[in-house]
Amino acid sequence: MEPLVLQGKKVLLLGLGLHGGGVSTARWLSKKGARVVVSDQKTRHELTSSLARLRACYGLSFVLGRHRKKDVAWADYVVVNPGVPADSEYVRYARSLGKPIYNEASLFFNRCRAYTIAVTGTRGKSTTAAYIAAMCEKKGKRVFLAGNIRTSFMLNVVDRARAEDVVVLELSSWQLEGLGIVQGAPDIAVVTNVMPDHLNRYRSLAHYYCSKKEIFKYQQKKQILILNAADKIVRGWQKEACAKIYLFATSNHRGSGAYAQRGRIFFSDQHALMRQKPELVADLRAFEGLGEHNVRNALAAVTAAKAFGADSRVIRRVLKHPPQLPGRQQILGVWRGITIVNDTTSTTPEAGMAALARFRKPKKKIILIAGGADKKLLYRAWGRAVARTCKSVYLLSGDASKKQRQSLGSYKNISVGHNDLDAAVKLALQDAVRGDVLLFSPAAASFNLFVHEFARGAVFEKAMRRHTDMRERS
Repeated sequence: MEPLVLQGKKVLLLGLGLHGGGVSTARWLSKKGARVVVSDQKTRHELTSSLARLRACYGLSFVLGRHRKKDVAWADYVVVNPGVPADSEYVRYARSLGKPIYNEASLFFNRCRAYTIAVTGTRGKSTTAAYIAAMCEKKGKRVFLAGNIRTSFMLNVVDRARAEDVVVLELSSWQLEGLGIVQGAPDIAVVTNVMPDHLNRYRSLAHYYCSKKEIFKYQQKKQILILNAADKIVRGWQKEACAKIYLFATSNHRGSGAYAQRGRIFFSDQHALMRQKPELVADLRAFEGLGEHNVRNALAAVTAAKAFGADSRVIRRVLKHPPQLPGRQQILGVWRGITIVNDTTSTTPEAGMAALARFRKPKKKIILIAGGADKKLLYRAWGRAVARTCKSVYLLSGDASKKQRQSLGSYKNISVGHNDLDAAVKLALQDAVRGDVLLFSPAAASFNLFVHEFARGAVFEKAMRRHTDMRERS
């Protein structure tokens, strides 16, 4: 597909937001010479931080506090930010007028010259993408890590990435929804898993799962699709795919891809011209204590890296010293023998349970801070896990918190209705003793009290600095 001509075109950017993606998109459109109207339902005051970053951009005008149909009618192209629902009346109106509708991901795939490896899934996609990027480092090649992972936005790297470079992307379901207009597809697509999530946005689980399948919908036979063999729904997608299939699992799946066996990682490639015995890539001793979910993330990453042609020595080095992403079961330090963990990106019950499983130790007790906004998810299993593993629980206010409290039944060591995270941290620290783990893993969305989950995590870290000196470090 030819690169989209933007010079002199009228573009409506629906949604600026506060995450940074809208700012990146507006800047890129401006640099391409487009005449851009940026429209957001938030007020100028609410968008102060985003607007400040666009002061030096030319060709931008703003409609704030509302969207207008006349701006949709004016535009040659409409670019939609993730915060704008696909069934928004303004998106529907654009469709009715036959306006081409793009998003950050479709603009990226329309322009990208580099080799692309993209990761999606409900859980583990950020960590898996970070592992892949580190594993694919090669002499003479540049590797960019971008997308939903927040290290860099896609449109910040698309013009810098050369044909000989590699771009590793984390793609959300919302970003994937835009690929159809450019029939975009990564050279290697990875699906970590699918679990119930975002039911506040999607009509059903089936619609949510279908959005994930967009990652391989337009792949060709020479491209590669990597699926979780242990996830029955995901594994079943290989019947719909055109690309070469690789699998990963914590046991031998007897197909192409990585698997774990007796504490070691093997890789088999049945697509190779010369079939060989499975290669012993690495052992898993470096992953002791990082949790079963991180073992699966590592296996997905090894599969992608080996399919790409990465050196096993580099893979072993990464597994020995895996990258740590902020806010994802991040150990901030140890204070007076108490391990402090920031897991603010835990926005689902499954994510919360993964953190509990990782930090539960025979001689350690967990003090949990959780709660927030509901995404129409179920908390029964989460409640059982919390009751088994936690010494005490502090719940922030929110609709999800009410479900969490109900799921805990007769559990007694619980404090609810906290609107001030700083105050909840202070109380939790008073409850903790040497050997405990103070775990901030909300298992819920953040938008009732915070702009987004990373703002929530920043408040938690600030509270920890306020109430501790954090002299001891892990």
